[in-house]
Amino acid sequence: MDVVSSRLSKLNPFASSKVKDDEDVGEATDRKTLAGGGHAGRDTATIDQLRVSPALKSFLVEKSILPEEEAAVVTPDSHSDALRAILHKPHAIVPSELTDRSHCLPDYFISSSHNTYLLAHQLYGSSSAEAYEEALQAGARCVEIDAWDGDDKDEPKVTHGYTLTSNIPFRTVCETIRNVVDQESTKEIDERGYRAAPILISLENHCGAHGQQRMVDIMHETLGNRLLSKAVRDKGTDEQQGTGEHVTLAELGSKVAVIVEYHFPGEPESDDDSSDSEDEEAKQSRREYKKKKKDATDATVIIPSLADLGIYAQSVKPPNNAWFEKGVLENSPHHPLINVSETGLMAHLPHHLTKICDHNSNHLMRVFPKGTRISSANLNPIPFWAAGAQVCALNWQTFGASMQLNEALFTGTDGYVLKPAELRGGPPTARRKKKLRLHVAGATDIPVPADREQDGSDTKPYLTCTLVDPSHSALASDPPKRKTATYKQHKLAGLLRQAQDSPSKDPVWDEVLEWEYDDDELVFLRLLIKSDDSFASNPIFAVNAVRLLYVQRDEWVFIRMLNLKGQETRCSLLVRFEIVDV
Repeated sequence: MDVVSSRLSKLNPFASSKVKDDEDVGEATDRKTLAGGGHAGRDTATIDQLRVSPALKSFLVEKSILPEEEAAVVTPDSHSDALRAILHKPHAIVPSELTDRSHCLPDYFISSSHNTYLLAHQLYGSSSAEAYEEALQAGARCVEIDAWDGDDKDEPKVTHGYTLTSNIPFRTVCETIRNVVDQESTKEIDERGYRAAPILISLENHCGAHGQQRMVDIMHETLGNRLLSKAVRDKGTDEQQGTGEHVTLAELGSKVAVIVEYHFPGEPESDDDSSDSEDEEAKQSRREYKKKKKDATDATVIIPSLADLGIYAQSVKPPNNAWFEKGVLENSPHHPLINVSETGLMAHLPHHLTKICDHNSNHLMRVFPKGTRISSANLNPIPFWAAGAQVCALNWQTFGASMQLNEALFTGTDGYVLKPAELRGGPPTARRKKKLRLHVAGATDIPVPADREQDGSDTKPYLTCTLVDPSHSALASDPPKRKTATYKQHKLAGLLRQAQDSPSKDPVWDEVLEWEYDDDELVFLRLLIKSDDSFASNPIFAVNAVRLLYVQRDEWVFIRMLNLKGQETRCSLLVRFEIVDV
């Protein structure tokens, strides 16, 4: 672990969170959003809808990638079998061992959503059960439910407390999750190996004893045998007590596992979710709630029937640092999950990184955005993944840089990815210096906004790429960024034979971008197509991100680009990844 500690010792995000990446922007997601949790690109049938520009077909011929007759240069709307094969070739392939389900739950990264019920803003947005369906279908495997006593004192509600957000019935949320489970169970494993995976419910309880019992009743009524069986929960208890083998991800099947809170005696109130941006009414509501909870002796006590549902994972906010300093969580419940805000964990990093990594090799950790991220902005997950945190709960309401990285980690998976061996208690691996050469050919059908010329003639597109790894955060002041030259439509001779008249929405760059970096399994590359606009900020037209561990090396591949809502576009980027030792 000393190697891990050393390579993260210069982490900028732990030193300051004031510097922001001007390319960390995203738009509101909606029901058409596919990306975020790894599900973009699953529907291979839509690939045949992509066009390859005549300029890129000529590029393939010029570089001897395809013979002229196979490139179909003179028939711009048709694809030969050879060209179609390149289009259908995935740009990223996840090694099968990373989706093996024979390990225990702490060995995996889990695609996770924070405040799942919210559609937009964290303080005054709308709540909707549909948000659960959208997140789960986009690949989330851990969703959050904030449960409060209902106005009628019987049916609990789901809402963001102390805010102006609307609320929805707890029952409706459970029914929505049930419907997704049933829908997933009807789908057979396809040719790429996708299969239903367990759903974790991170339950944040604000209900009294009666409301908790109603939640238990509702979950049994709606979810029924979709909940973890008693046999699995009993095996989890034996594992925790050291009298049995660990429960594997495979044994969780496609069931629903509930993460229930566990409170230590005399546990202090946490202000992790509070925000300086709250209005006075919200602050007063928070104070009144805390007073009522303090006066009611059983308000923070989890009733036995609810605790029984969460026996395999219980969320705790430790009263001290013994959980990592001594490696022991005193008075620990069964399968404790350390639930901590990004600022709470940053306070211990990177100084205690090695100890935290050791802890997370055996137990679960959930990291969630600080309360001041009221606009649904996100934490940068990479430093926390590098600390072994399994659950980095992100705001899925916008598709910014963090969600793009989340999509890259979980692409081609079922929402669970095996952590690097050294984060599972294995020995640290030696770090070699690597060089990435990204060969950039060009793009087809860059999505042009409605307020521009539809042929793209008023755009000057270029590709900008940022290497993001545990030692260079996307929030760093000097991320290793490279970009191509700006493409301008021209009619000059001496260039690619069919490229001289290529419109701006079909640029050809034919450049190589290079980076040197320390080899690591958590290295990502963000790719953004922008326009070099004069006297204005350069707009982003299309985005994507890749985990270098997955990319197809030394082969030309098309990357399907996404818009800032996380929706697939008709834009594709032709590139080749070359990675060599320095």
